[in-house]
Amino acid sequence: MADKKDSRTPSKGGLIKRKEKKMEKTESKPEKEKEKDKDKDEKIKSKTAENQQNSIDKPQGNGEIEEGAQGPVKDEEFQLEPIELPPFEIIVGDRMNPNFFKFQFKNVEYSSGRNKTFLCYQVDIQGGTTEADGLRGYLEDEHSGSHAEEVFFQQVLAFYDKSLCYTVTWYTSSSPCATCAAKLVEILRSRKTMRLSIHCSRLFQWEEPEIQTGLQALVRAGCKLRMMRPLDFAYVWSAFVENEADNFIAWEDCQENYEYYDEKLCGILK
Repeated sequence: MADKKDSRTPSKGGLIKRKEKKMEKTESKPEKEKEKDKDKDEKIKSKTAENQQNSIDKPQGNGEIEEGAQGPVKDEEFQLEPIELPPFEIIVGDRMNPNFFKFQFKNVEYSSGRNKTFLCYQVDIQGGTTEADGLRGYLEDEHSGSHAEEVFFQQVLAFYDKSLCYTVTWYTSSSPCATCAAKLVEILRSRKTMRLSIHCSRLFQWEEPEIQTGLQALVRAGCKLRMMRPLDFAYVWSAFVENEADNFIAWEDCQENYEYYDEKLCGILK
């Protein structure tokens, strides 16, 4: 019995060796973990330094997105301000693009997409001690606050000398609106030595009562208002269009459309 019990009990020397091995294991584990933590800290420091360098290289506070970025970065302290677009301006020139003329001046009944006004002008000035030079060119309104008819008297013929006589001739892509007609009436009444003739390619919303009233008042103020004939289109082509010496070729129904609008205008002004 004693021998059996003793065989299960380890000797004192064997016990000490096992304890030493156990201690080696318990000591070696923290060392490896320390090495892993050290490596982890080094990686975190390296990543932090890289992020700091990237933040220095990136533009600050301008709302731009770097090339290759997936999308804008949300910044609660910085908000993009709306971009202010430059105001549209009246286009002034000597000769217009031929494609613009063929589209904008075409005297079709339904003017879909023709939401601009092209105004070709010719001004003859007489009187005074010296003969004044005439004026010639065109205006194109670009959805600005003022229409081409009004801007003509702001940019082209802003100065008025009552001792001189002005003969103003317009060739317009459409007749004046009610507001422009009223302003033209005021100008004609204040400038007694100025004569205005308007040749229109199309009638603008001629069925509206306020448009008809405006055109009637314009004629009573002394304005000569009529529709453009095929010969008028040919003259505008030669005098106000970059035609490259090409002859004007009237589009289909040019004469027929003139007769249609002329009848409508005569009915309004009778």
